[in-house]
Amino acid sequence: MKRRKEALKEHMTGYLFITPQILLFLIFLVYPIIEGIRLSLYKINYQNEIFVGFDNYIRLFSDAVFIKSTINTVILVVCIVALTVIFAMFVASAIFDKNAKYVSFIRGAYYIPVMVSMVVMSMIWSFLLNPANGLISYAARQLEMNVNFLGDTHWVLPVIIFVTFATNVGQAIILYIASMIGVPKELFEAAEVDGAGRMKIIFKIILPMVRPTTIYIIIMNIIAVLKIFVVIQLLTGGGPNNASTTMMYYLYNNAFKYNQLGIASAVGVIMFLITLVLSTPQLKAMFKKN
Repeated sequence: MKRRKEALKEHMTGYLFITPQILLFLIFLVYPIIEGIRLSLYKINYQNEIFVGFDNYIRLFSDAVFIKSTINTVILVVCIVALTVIFAMFVASAIFDKNAKYVSFIRGAYYIPVMVSMVVMSMIWSFLLNPANGLISYAARQLEMNVNFLGDTHWVLPVIIFVTFATNVGQAIILYIASMIGVPKELFEAAEVDGAGRMKIIFKIILPMVRPTTIYIIIMNIIAVLKIFVVIQLLTGGGPNNASTTMMYYLYNNAFKYNQLGIASAVGVIMFLITLVLSTPQLKAMFKKN
């Protein structure tokens, strides 16, 4: 009985320590999700709320702009996440075991764009890609490429993919290098004794050992790309002809330009579900491995 009371006391102490974090989680994460789901079932104007059930969702899936924004978002997620993982893995596996000063220089060089505000980076790229006097546009004209990178429906998505990838890939490289440095050196020594080459060591030892890092990078980048907004707002404004409109930008327009809070909430719920669908297989793979 005495041991049970002591154990209960210890548990209560632990619960008291985590109570503030639980309250913050419930207030700032769980409640907004629940409220967003509730608002998505209402038609909201300045004065009242009218319950409309799933009409907001029906309107969304009959809206060509929303369908286009969904397709654009999926393309951005797939391309940016794939490019980030592949490029970061390539760079990290090429330099992680080199001289410490060299590795530090590479990490710093790739991480500098991550430290700069996305607003600033977007403004710089907007200046470079300006069709009238941008440096990149000027270089394209000198090569007899008459291309408006921000005004051509075929070029605008590749440009956004490249800008977002170039700005965020540094963080993935840092994570991969840190993870690869932590791989036990005994594994490399054993592989070298067995005559394994560099490529075999990378694919048979390094990549399996950094799998949790890969899963983390994939999930974090999926969430980040789904929320992409600043690049769209500053570079293209969703144009031309909605060619660069994403779900987040569509949500923003409905919430703050057209005052369609019910529609905007429905978009948020759909984005939440998409995040769950894309992230759940990765989380299952990680927990199954553990």
